[in-house]
Amino acid sequence: METTSRPWFFLGVFLFFTFKIHFSMAADTISLTQPLSGNFTITSKGGKFELGFFTPGHSQKYYIGIWFKKVSQQTVVWVANRETPLPDASSQLKISEQDGNLVLINHTKIPTWSSNSTSKISNPSVAVLLDTGNLVLREVSNSSAVIWQSFDHPTDTWLPGQRFGLNKITGLRQRLISWRNPEDPAPGAFSIQIEQDGTNQYFMLHNDSYRYWSSGIWNGNYFPSMRARGYRQINDWVSISYITNKNENNFAFLYSNASIIVRTVMSTSGQLKQSMWSKDNGKWTPFWFLPLDQCDVYGACGSFGVCNANSLPSCQCLQGFRPRSSKGWGMEDWSGGCVRETHLQCSDNSSIGGENDVFLPIPNMRLPVNPQSLTVGRAEECELACFDDCSCTAYAYNSSGCFIWNGDLLNLRQLSNNDVEGSDLYLRLAAWSTGANKGVAIGVIVGSIIGVVAFFVIVLVIIWRCRRKLLNCASTAVTGSLVAFRYTDLRSATNDFTEKLGGGSFGSVFKGTLPDSSVVAVKKLEGLRQGEKQFRSEVSTIGMIQHVNLVRLHGFCSEGSKRLLVYDFTPNRSLDSHLFGKKSDILDWKTRYQIALGTAKGLAYLHEECRECIIHCDIKPENILLDAAFCPKVVDFGMAKLVGRDFSRVLTSMGGTIGYLAPEWLHGVAITAKADVYSYGMMIFELVSGNRNTMQSKISEAGYFPVWAAGKIKEGDVLCLLDHRLEGITDMEELNRACRVACWCIQENEESRPSMGQVGQILEGVLEVSMPPIPSFLQNLVDNEETITSHTGSRTRLPDHTDGLAI
Repeated sequence: METTSRPWFFLGVFLFFTFKIHFSMAADTISLTQPLSGNFTITSKGGKFELGFFTPGHSQKYYIGIWFKKVSQQTVVWVANRETPLPDASSQLKISEQDGNLVLINHTKIPTWSSNSTSKISNPSVAVLLDTGNLVLREVSNSSAVIWQSFDHPTDTWLPGQRFGLNKITGLRQRLISWRNPEDPAPGAFSIQIEQDGTNQYFMLHNDSYRYWSSGIWNGNYFPSMRARGYRQINDWVSISYITNKNENNFAFLYSNASIIVRTVMSTSGQLKQSMWSKDNGKWTPFWFLPLDQCDVYGACGSFGVCNANSLPSCQCLQGFRPRSSKGWGMEDWSGGCVRETHLQCSDNSSIGGENDVFLPIPNMRLPVNPQSLTVGRAEECELACFDDCSCTAYAYNSSGCFIWNGDLLNLRQLSNNDVEGSDLYLRLAAWSTGANKGVAIGVIVGSIIGVVAFFVIVLVIIWRCRRKLLNCASTAVTGSLVAFRYTDLRSATNDFTEKLGGGSFGSVFKGTLPDSSVVAVKKLEGLRQGEKQFRSEVSTIGMIQHVNLVRLHGFCSEGSKRLLVYDFTPNRSLDSHLFGKKSDILDWKTRYQIALGTAKGLAYLHEECRECIIHCDIKPENILLDAAFCPKVVDFGMAKLVGRDFSRVLTSMGGTIGYLAPEWLHGVAITAKADVYSYGMMIFELVSGNRNTMQSKISEAGYFPVWAAGKIKEGDVLCLLDHRLEGITDMEELNRACRVACWCIQENEESRPSMGQVGQILEGVLEVSMPPIPSFLQNLVDNEETITSHTGSRTRLPDHTDGLAI
């Protein structure tokens, strides 16, 4: 019995170790005996990346790709067969017995993709997926002998540490090419690559021909266009590496914090976007993108599509046109452009246009590219020249002359009313599509009016009853839930503006109650000089902005010189009333920290996630409101847009705001989002200490509190900065983090300040924050103040901050 069982025992041991070796080898490797097929995948050794078959979106096509293993939303970073999809997953990714290359064999045993390495492969090879996301084909006996790697052949994604540029010896040049749309990884219309002639700069191209963005030539430290966007090393978690020599020109982003998941993508919209995965939100958060303006992407909206940075979505079809692909536009793939709803009446074989075509004026447009210039003396002659040519689709006449366009119109953009570069474009349409055929239209209306008159009577009765029941029934929706109120309704809701909540830089705020019993805050604006059309346009843009840490705009009123904004009411007043009020309730540390974090998230949304970056320009405790749960709500975030060019004059003339102004304001240079970061840092010091940042701070007898606080931070004595009313009850790690980030925020050089998105990540503990230097600008200010004191015998005091609610 013992003898007969022994062979089975050894066979079992042999099979156990055989399978153990097989599966351990298969974890991250494809070998000659271990192909990949079906639902099987391989995973990099550290579990960061996975490779296998996938189907994008609702597509029924199969591809071989690499994606993030630890990201819940499948995010593909590389595709092998992006131009040759498979009908199912019955194919195999394997090592070729003939030449050792990595090949993809379809269900009919025909190769559809290969690594196509020209290197002579004399030894057995294996494909290994690395923790960098790089798929490497190398020799079994020599892991350093790389035959081929996916990093040399990127698709649309650029991973941390991946070198991107030009090999001057082999002539291999990496390119990022966008997907066609989220369901089709085939090469799209947009790409980025290094200049072929080795001038050390990168270009973005539309259809491999038109250059619409340039990085500028590397100057030894940075690319000028990237620096203009503000991408700089803030902490020690990200750095830029650029190598240029006789052998190569290569650029890479390096991240020291391995726990951060980052990707850089050439998006289907034509922008290069760098995003970070947020585990808490379960989504990718973009924190850097080029070009900054979506409408600076050439041909972003396709033919006969017009780009408008202030609308959602950015692309719209011209009047008389519809999307060529409704499905594509639904996925924000606008490259297909638009087609006519009604064909032109002008015959293709006729040289003269019929009377059934008209020209529709479209004001304030960035004109299409590639116009044909004509020498004419009047606008009527320019119109006639286009009218007589059936291939002419549009014309423009301005101070520069007459321009006509034949065929498709590309790169259109709707400009604002005050943009001096705007020009009127006259678009050729069939008369019926514009309603110009009045005789037919009137006949239709007369024939239909008898059938609908009863319906109109019923509607009028309903409206009449509604107006009697509700005072504001006559208000009209502008954008989503945004309402245009009548002045008389708001005056009644506020009891003739009797209960004043506070006053700010741009007017007074009053409590009001609408007929539906909802409580609101009504702000009467003062000193605005905008026209009603522009005011309504700006308010509509602001009304579309929704975030949990931004006060929601409920509606507005614009009647003559009367301009009012209606906000949601926040019962716990503004932050300053709790920090500095004589009878204020003491905010505990947990509440203060959540206010700091929530405010950072609200500002990050304005700076980085809105379609157009919105700079608040007036961050201070008065503009942070607290709801019933003490959740912070940033208010007045649209006032810079409403006030317009007078904003800097209005702002700097208001005492009580000076103490929060960044040095850029005083130097007279252009203001960026980093001005808000400075103001935020000043406010955080006040949030921590519970005192105003004045030279005569009760806490800091040594002088200006932020400078004194920066010194204490360097000494590691942050507890002395805490509001004495909290009696030392705090989270030391959070206190240290808040004080450090506040000190980084108030650095004189705006490029040394973090973005608001990074501030939020630091406060959440996602990013580490290093020891900040003492702000040189404020230190010099204190030194000068002390010099004045020694010569005059009296102290020169920084401007105080006024109390009161400012919505």
